[in-house]
Amino acid sequence: MEAGRQVLWLRTRAIAFALAVTLSGCQSKGSISEVLDPAAIAAPGVQNDAAVAGRSQATQSIGSGSTKITMLLPLSAPGATGETGRKMLDAAKLAMADLGNGLLTLTVEDTQGDSAHASELSIKAITTGAKVVIGPTELPAAQHIAKLSGPKRPPVLALANNFTGGPGVYAVRLSEADSAAAGAAGIAAKGSKKFVLIVAAGSNGSAVEKRVANSLSIYGATLAVTIPYSAGDGGTKAVTDMGSLVDAPDAVIVASGDDSPLQILAALKSKDIPGRTIAVVGTNRWLERPIEPLFEGAYIATLDPRETGPIADRFKTTYNYQPDVNVAYAYDMVALTAGIASAVGPDGFSKQVLENPSGFRGSTGLFRF
Repeated sequence: MEAGRQVLWLRTRAIAFALAVTLSGCQSKGSISEVLDPAAIAAPGVQNDAAVAGRSQATQSIGSGSTKITMLLPLSAPGATGETGRKMLDAAKLAMADLGNGLLTLTVEDTQGDSAHASELSIKAITTGAKVVIGPTELPAAQHIAKLSGPKRPPVLALANNFTGGPGVYAVRLSEADSAAAGAAGIAAKGSKKFVLIVAAGSNGSAVEKRVANSLSIYGATLAVTIPYSAGDGGTKAVTDMGSLVDAPDAVIVASGDDSPLQILAALKSKDIPGRTIAVVGTNRWLERPIEPLFEGAYIATLDPRETGPIADRFKTTYNYQPDVNVAYAYDMVALTAGIASAVGPDGFSKQVLENPSGFRGSTGLFRF
């Protein structure tokens, strides 16, 4: 999913905002976006009944509407995973109170943080009448569902990290492809025209390449060459090859996936990149590691983890803790389904509606699938 994102300029001692980029176009037409707009909603009187970790949680049903939605969350998973699941449940309850109680019947299932169990629950949801499935958060389960086919399968709004999506299975969270595209667009918006993509070889590479090329085309910029690299050489050969494949690029995008970008960055540094005329664009995957001196000067597009938009105050008042990006994702997906159900009806969750290029307004800004 593309959403309101910021491009950060990384320094070794601090992270400074270099520019802001909104990837996601404009507000959708008609009443869907109006219903989704959280700023227009009064604070509800919902009480906190957060789940307790350590034991499997019973199925919960929220709301009494005619549109049946299933949400899959790791409510009883240990550690941070379970905490994230319970935060998302609180967000779902807030969105239902705000928008959905009369429109949706939201069934919340506990995946326990187990990929196999999440897959089982996902298949159950898509074959038993749910109009939309929100989740799972487990990446292997989301990937498994994306491989399934069927003309009557409902759309799945997957909440897994680093998921690239599939037909009818939409990636909700910021992906590496999204981040690379947003960072490249931020540089292109300042006038850069010729880009090189160095990308870890694998199935994700084509998704990154396609997203980056599409994003650059908006600004009249081009992806001059894509250079895949294997984990074995750390990308240093790709940097060497770059010199013979393209002359004087304006920016180099490094999408290293699960790998560390440090060897590539060291090789680029030996060629005085980044420099006065050539920028380096990283991805959100870099930020899964400690910030290194070699990151200095690179641009990375990512969601600000403190940004939860206009729901933040209501959420904190209701649940007595500060919301985070996980809360925003969960709130937005429940709000989106409620908005579509209100504007189009229970059978309105079509590809045409969900992939509306105008996008939707959510708690973190504008987004589109």
